Amino acid sequence: MRKSKRTNQNQISILTLDDDPIITSTIKDYFVRSGYAVDTDNDPEAAIERIRDGSYDILLLDFLMSPICGDQVVEEIRKFNKDIFIVLLTGHKSMAPPVKTIRQLDIQGYYEKSDRFDQLELLVESCVKSIKQLRTIKEYQRELANAYMQTIETLRNVVESRDKDTEGHSSRVSALASAIAEEMGLPKEEVDRIRVAGLFHDIGKVGVRDAVLLKKGPLTDDEYAEIKEHPVEGEKILSPYTEFEKLLPTLRSHHERFDGRGYPDGLSGEEICLGARIMSVADSFDAMVSNRAYRRGLGFDVAMAEIERCRDAQFDGSVVDALKSMIEKMGEGNFIKVFCSHALNDGGEN
Repeated sequence: MRKSKRTNQNQISILTLDDDPIITSTIKDYFVRSGYAVDTDNDPEAAIERIRDGSYDILLLDFLMSPICGDQVVEEIRKFNKDIFIVLLTGHKSMAPPVKTIRQLDIQGYYEKSDRFDQLELLVESCVKSIKQLRTIKEYQRELANAYMQTIETLRNVVESRDKDTEGHSSRVSALASAIAEEMGLPKEEVDRIRVAGLFHDIGKVGVRDAVLLKKGPLTDDEYAEIKEHPVEGEKILSPYTEFEKLLPTLRSHHERFDGRGYPDGLSGEEICLGARIMSVADSFDAMVSNRAYRRGLGFDVAMAEIERCRDAQFDGSVVDALKSMIEKMGEGNFIKVFCSHALNDGGEN
């Protein structure tokens, strides 16, 4: 039986904390024989830092310690770790903290010290069952998330493969938008978020009919209305995945205009999130320099002149200025090679 227990439980790590080294050593010996990985500490403040820096599943700690008691230790730990399972050890049942405190600090139980550890082992085994159940749930959630991400990536590829004229558009918009965000001094986390949003900004077009998406002539009012639904549809597609939550405003609003004449919500100015204002400039620039079935790429100079003309109307002027600053720093030739090489390769006017 012991051999089987070691096999099943050797992934569980325990930290035991007591200001009496004899107690921690005794507890360690007992649970090591039961197949657990056990560390000990006799300094409450040092133990808090070990938990902050390490990875423990269960904490067994004495209630009455110096310089701080067990409930204070738990209070500090719960500020940064909500997952670790905690069992308080007390010299006598009457010394245990009130039930209200145990609930507030999310303590899984308490154990009255004795020469026998069978009751403590039962408490630990109960914790282990819960930990393994949570691990199973998290692994299942990860698998679902991975499957969902694969589906989303497939949808993105479907959108671009349907229309050869826009193949690679999302990747280019992602690169340009994130470069503008860096030029504006945004934090790395926000730059990365804009980079990902660029990859998926047109995913809502998966629901647009081929007759509309691939039409070579002018769109009717009804057809244009269908195209205008793609930001909302993209938001719907990505909203079930919590990792995309902070991207959704950028996805929904990348066709809003600074003057309030855009879609889908008619937002204006700083009502539009900064990510969407950046995406709007990057998206429009790439669309203008790229070849389309109904026209040739407009060329770098024409595209930049149009973006400048539309500053403070379609585009946020501060984003336009960041784009121009980036071009000046890179040099126009290098900028064209990096962000317009597809148009050059396709015989565009850049």
